[in-house]
Amino acid sequence: MKKSEIRFSIALDDKKVPEAISWSATDAGPDIHFAKAINIAVWDREQVGTMKIDLWTKDMPTDEMKRFCVDNMGSMAENIVSATNDVEMAKKIRALCKELSEYLDQQEQGLS
Repeated sequence: MKKSEIRFSIALDDKKVPEAISWSATDAGPDIHFAKAINIAVWDREQVGTMKIDLWTKDMPTDEMKRFCVDNMGSMAENIVSATNDVEMAKKIRALCKELSEYLDQQEQGLS
């Protein structure tokens, strides 16, 4: 059986606020990659529920954080289709993401 590992490293300031997030993966080559935010969701088979880790660095701009959240929701639509073939649920998620993206576009243009 082939195994793959993903490792995250979080540098914290003296108040335990993330200053830097880096990651590496055995399938991504030897390079260390940097991120401003991570969102990890794990389905716990024992608890039958989701465990989440959401972290972002203090230099993550709020507009990018909002886009990050909408992008995450959009990727959930793809997961729903590939994992369950529920096209209708994916369609509803995509519609909400489109609405939120338009809202963010308006915010960025100073219209809301």
